[in-house]
Amino acid sequence: QVQLVESGGGLVQPGGSLRLSCAASGFTFSSYAMNWYRQAPGKEREFVALIPSTGGRTIHRDSVKGRFTISRDNAKNTVYLQMNSLKPEDSAVYYCKVRMYNYDYWGQGTQVTVSS
Repeated sequence: QVQLVESGGGLVQPGGSLRLSCAASGFTFSSYAMNWYRQAPGKEREFVALIPSTGGRTIHRDSVKGRFTISRDNAKNTVYLQMNSLKPEDSAVYYCKVRMYNYDYWGQGTQVTVSS
């Protein structure tokens, strides 16, 4: 079965960095685009970044461009989100997602809190 397991979240001061990881299993990882989303308390879940199946041209939401970078290692079945220059408004639960056959699979999420 499809499994996505996020890790790497935590508490960080404004301006700090974190790297999130999402370990995937149960499907042919290298065949699918991968996504990161986030959801803050009381807000809708929102798209953060996407990476195609073979890497290449990535997409990031405007508010994280230049600060966040999505990447993947198909040999390790893992997708990453490098987050630099973190701001309090980046605080949220971060989820990875894969869409297969018009169905979205989600991980359990990892909490990121940016606070002094």
